[in-house]
Amino acid sequence: MNEIIVYCDGGCRGNQEKENIGAWGVVLIYKDNIKELSGFKINTTNNKMELTAAIEALRAIKKKDIPTKIHVDSEYVLNGITTWIYGWLKKDFKNSTKNPVKNQELWKELYRLKNEFDTIEFIKVKGHSTNEGNNRADELCNIEMDKNARK
Repeated sequence: MNEIIVYCDGGCRGNQEKENIGAWGVVLIYKDNIKELSGFKINTTNNKMELTAAIEALRAIKKKDIPTKIHVDSEYVLNGITTWIYGWLKKDFKNSTKNPVKNQELWKELYRLKNEFDTIEFIKVKGHSTNEGNNRADELCNIEMDKNARK
């Protein structure tokens, strides 16, 4: 079938600490072509890096008319972009406790990019298991953190 397959992962070492490093990794597959992307950020969170991975993946895809499947191991990203976002849009990005949604600029960007595609599906995969695409995205993430961590 003619489709784009994407695997995204993000992570952060020292997630709740004052100083930390986070990174994201993406594997894009179309026919016989594989493209890998990754990046890092100092002082971030796991959730921000998971969102950034999905955003960077969608930015990298130029052909928005080809059916696209985004595989994520983050329930936060999956639930946010497939369910929660619609309530947030109705409530001016306030959550169920009427507080501002965290990471709302990233959510807004992911939603905007998602809507550029004719057909897009977000799929949950189990992290750190037997899925080669997800494992490679995780590996790219860890490579970024290893090479950019402050010594």
